[in-house]
Amino acid sequence: MSKKLKVAIIGSGNIGTDLMIKILRNAKHLEMAAMVGIDPESDGLARAARLGVATTHEGAEGLTRLPIFSEIDFVFDATSAAAHVKNDALLRGHKPSLRLIDLTPAAIGPYCVPVVNLEQHLQAPNVNMVTCGGQATIPMVAAVSRVAKVHYAEIIASIASKSAGPGTRANIDEFTETTSKAIEVIGGAAKGKAIIIMNPAEPPLMMRDTVFVLSEAADQAKVEASIVEMAAAVQAYVPGYRLKQKVQFDEVHDLHIPGHGQFSGLKTSVFLEVEGAAHYLPAYAGNLDIMTSAALATAERMAQSILNNAMSNG
Repeated sequence: MSKKLKVAIIGSGNIGTDLMIKILRNAKHLEMAAMVGIDPESDGLARAARLGVATTHEGAEGLTRLPIFSEIDFVFDATSAAAHVKNDALLRGHKPSLRLIDLTPAAIGPYCVPVVNLEQHLQAPNVNMVTCGGQATIPMVAAVSRVAKVHYAEIIASIASKSAGPGTRANIDEFTETTSKAIEVIGGAAKGKAIIIMNPAEPPLMMRDTVFVLSEAADQAKVEASIVEMAAAVQAYVPGYRLKQKVQFDEVHDLHIPGHGQFSGLKTSVFLEVEGAAHYLPAYAGNLDIMTSAALATAERMAQSILNNAMSNG
């Protein structure tokens, strides 16, 4: 299958530029066609131009004026939650058939974590990649959830302060709200909570995530096997994703969960580390790498489905 579907990226900052490099290096079904920004001096636009990619510094409106726009099938949005709402409406007005992959916490479309629920949303016109913390931790909650009913899940995402750009910092509230909701919707928890910590340590520390899951009593060996299997599935598209240590278990009795009541059952603790591939960003910026990797995996699978259907229909 030689045909590739053309894509554009809105947002020429760290995330957008890293994603562009991943597409150029690794994509099987996608072709990098346009890079969109609002700063004509941005490194991302300059790199794109050097690599022969069409560029505009006039935002989503500028994208619609590029000659290549009529050929684009996918648009990745790596801007902000507020900007994505406007970009989605604008682009949809020009080309209703576009598929948007949302790397902001806007959540216009369904939440998507590739290893958990991508197959359910292959036809969705807009999918939301939740957050970096969500991409790292929700698979672990889902891994427990497929073995035992999960009453509560709490995740703490610790990232290097240097890896948090203006977009990330502007979306802190949306990060916690979107991640908490996605823990419930995708992870299967009755109640979810998300916390983000920006660590100013020097040298910068790699992304670390802690996942606490309270579930009904279950076979600990089955829970651990499910978690290890899920971690390997995430590693398929995020090679730097790994369990930092063995899964820990505690039996809990009469624990009060705010808004949920008393709980007795199994507490599962998972400790993760995410190392970036360092395509454009430093290796410690695993939080950004997991977002671009998940977005690429999502679009690749969608493109594969589109191309397979086109081949089947002659």
